Amino acid sequence: METLDSARFSKAEQVPLRTLIDELLQEQQSLSAVERFSQRHAGDIIPAQQKYYRDLIPLSTPGPGEQYAFQVNLDICTGCKACVSGCHSLNGLDEGESWRQVGLLVGSEESEPYQQTVTAACHHCVEPACMHGCPVAAYDKDFSTGIVRHLDDQCIGCQYCVLKCPYDVPKYHAKKGIVRKCDMCQSRLKVGEAPACVQACPTQAIQITIVKSDEIRLASRPAQQMIAGAFDSSYTQPTTRYHSRKSVPGKIRPADAYQLRLEPAHYPLVFMLVLTQLSVGLFAVQIVNSFCSLSGNGAGMTLLALAAALLGVISSTLHLGRPLGAWRAFLGLRRSWLSREILIFGAYVPAAIFYTALQCLPEFIMPMRSSVTWVLIVSLLVFGFSGVFSSVMIYADTQREFWRLSTTTWKFFGTTLILGAAAAALFSPSLLWVGVVIVLLPIKLTLECDIFRHLQDEGTTSLSHTARILQGTLGRLVMLRFGLAALGLGSLGMEMFSGDSLILRGFAFICLLCGEWLERVYFFRAVKAPRMPGMAGN
Repeated sequence: METLDSARFSKAEQVPLRTLIDELLQEQQSLSAVERFSQRHAGDIIPAQQKYYRDLIPLSTPGPGEQYAFQVNLDICTGCKACVSGCHSLNGLDEGESWRQVGLLVGSEESEPYQQTVTAACHHCVEPACMHGCPVAAYDKDFSTGIVRHLDDQCIGCQYCVLKCPYDVPKYHAKKGIVRKCDMCQSRLKVGEAPACVQACPTQAIQITIVKSDEIRLASRPAQQMIAGAFDSSYTQPTTRYHSRKSVPGKIRPADAYQLRLEPAHYPLVFMLVLTQLSVGLFAVQIVNSFCSLSGNGAGMTLLALAAALLGVISSTLHLGRPLGAWRAFLGLRRSWLSREILIFGAYVPAAIFYTALQCLPEFIMPMRSSVTWVLIVSLLVFGFSGVFSSVMIYADTQREFWRLSTTTWKFFGTTLILGAAAAALFSPSLLWVGVVIVLLPIKLTLECDIFRHLQDEGTTSLSHTARILQGTLGRLVMLRFGLAALGLGSLGMEMFSGDSLILRGFAFICLLCGEWLERVYFFRAVKAPRMPGMAGN
């Protein structure tokens, strides 16, 4: 034992020898955790984290006419979806909710094989369609950063921004009753920290850069796309920049280009559109009926038209996640067609109530009855047809090909006139309104069949996508729609030759009403919704 103990001391001074381990243990005991962390960074013992807040985000904030934007290096994007996971985790998103997606582009020809993953989130457009379409001003484009923010407390869950955005960015959260979207992690950018997706990317394929708004406007020319398969950039002027040094084949397409995807039916909107158009058409026909002194039950017509108006407006509120906030619709009146539709039909219903009450009152009760009636007639016609036109513009303004202005106009106004005349035939023995339906309905059906000529289109056009859905997935629905229309026409044809039959007219009206309802269902379900390329399954 003495030999072993003496080995630990020097022969001259007999003091203990300090090894390297002794020195490190003593140093560790004297340093705080923060000091040890700082010292390890200073000595490059662990990888420096500086790249997460210097190399991948700008050192300065945007100046006048500038804004933040995503920049993606496609050459080093592996499609690992770490950006999706990072966004989901750091933003505390619910299960199934995602603000960033990864898609796929592929070559169209076997001779030129090509595959490219594409990561995408909100593009914080210079002219955001979501912001322009929102009826309650629940979107805001930050003046200093250009970030398009969604104001959750202002949102009523109408989901019109989902229809307006051509990149499928806003996501509806059913439990919360609102829409949510990427805000570029603006709270992190304010303190010099990169957004979650940027931090999570293992190859640093995503960065934040500063772009000039005027340059984006000039670059967003018609038929110009920020990446192959994306929507026309001239619509919203997206700011995301995709870069690649690799040669790209002449023909590439989204990996899901041939996938037939059904869109939500939006049943409350289906009921709202059909019923409000029935109401407007029936009121218009009743007014014509009274001016032409045609026989019929005018009070019955107005009561049915009022009931349709009330049910239509009530059903539309079932589509809202927060219907109690709909009173704020006036906030978007300057830019949003949905805001205009809400306010117009909001004025149409009271006018319909007063007009109906006036029609049902005895002649002697109200002095100056004729002057009041004229005011109500003008109000009904102006508000009614303006409301139908606003409905047309709501969908035409989304820039979806199946909902283009000309097609949607004759569909909506055709439904208005056909259902109005068919309903009026229930209360009037005159064959005038039966004849109107017999003339207009075949024209409308012929125009509806025009979509099927796009089955011969080359490639994967928007309208060929819709035509293939209507021929295949929704084929039975389309056949039922045309079958009901044929039954309705047949019943009215028998009415023309057999004389006055309320049963035939009632059966025809029910068939036509159900047929128009089915047409409006596949109006929503069969439309080709634009989105970032190859995003199926995200």
